[in-house]
Amino acid sequence: MPKITYIEPNGPSRTVEAEVGSTVMEAALRNNIPGIEAECGGACACATCHVYVDEAWRERVGEPSPMEEDMLDFGFDVRENSRLSCQIKVTDELDGLVVSTPAKQA
Repeated sequence: MPKITYIEPNGPSRTVEAEVGSTVMEAALRNNIPGIEAECGGACACATCHVYVDEAWRERVGEPSPMEEDMLDFGFDVRENSRLSCQIKVTDELDGLVVSTPAKQA
């Protein structure tokens, strides 16, 4: 299973295994990762699963869709590397992915 590392705003990190085909958000929820609220349950209808994709992974993860970009407008402290974790599908190619959570969710 691919591993994903989640880094909290104040520094602690946690690496978890994620099922291929699930999302980065689902892996966070299954593993009680702080900072991922996911109020809409992964429907891309809120911005409460906002993460920052580590620069080394941005190209591999890809760019947000137009719908995701619209939802990111509601995020807190949105940056160029911002993504909604519900929209990042876990693949074997994402083994080692590193994401950070913002200081708060929208």
